[in-house]
Amino acid sequence: MFGIESLSGNAQAVALVGIVLLEAIILYIGYGGLEQAFGDYVVDLLRGE
Repeated sequence: MFGIESLSGNAQAVALVGIVLLEAIILYIGYGGLEQAFGDYVVDLLRGE
């Protein structure tokens, strides 16, 4: 998908760790934004308020 299979062993490992770290950061920011936008609404909905 990213062409990392053409890299050598150590470089491939570093690239894979970097991709996973970048994905984690994007998900952290994305879920944080969703929580910021809809968190109070969902909590109120669950409490029945």
